[in-house]
Amino acid sequence: MLADNHGSKRGIATNVSTGRTNVSVAELEGIRRRFMPMLRVVAAEYDTRVPAGYPNLIDSPERGAVGLEIDPSHAVYITSDGSGLYADLYYRSARTDTRSSASREKYSGMPVNDRRPIAPDVSDIHLRNLVAELMARWNQQPGIIHMSDS
Repeated sequence: MLADNHGSKRGIATNVSTGRTNVSVAELEGIRRRFMPMLRVVAAEYDTRVPAGYPNLIDSPERGAVGLEIDPSHAVYITSDGSGLYADLYYRSARTDTRSSASREKYSGMPVNDRRPIAPDVSDIHLRNLVAELMARWNQQPGIIHMSDS
C-alpha cells in the first residue's frame, strides 16, 4: 500500500525580522521534481516487502521535507531547516558487527540520524546514491521469519 504523506516532522525556519525563509521552497521543489520519481519506483518495488502501512512517500516541499520511509527504522529525506538543504538518512545500526569486541563495545539496534549538507544543484546520481544507501542498509538487516504449518 503506497501512501502519500503530505505532512512532515520538520518545518522550514523563517527569518524573524523579514518573515522569509533563507532557503527557498523553490530550491527544495527543484530537487523534489527529480527525486520523487526515484522514490516512487522504490516504493512500488518494495510495496510487498515492507511492514503494513509502509512505504510512505513524504511530499511536502512547502513544509521542508521530501523523502521515503521504507519502514519505521529506515528513511531518507531531503530537508530544509531554513539555512540550508540536507540529506537525512535514518536507520538502525546492525545487530551484529565484526568490528565489535570485548574491548570495543558496539551498541546494536541504536537509531542513527545521519544529516549531510547538500547543494541546491545536487546531481541525480547523488540522489540515486542516497536511495541506494538506504536500500542497502534495509536489505542487509536480518529477515523476518514467518512461521507456517508444515
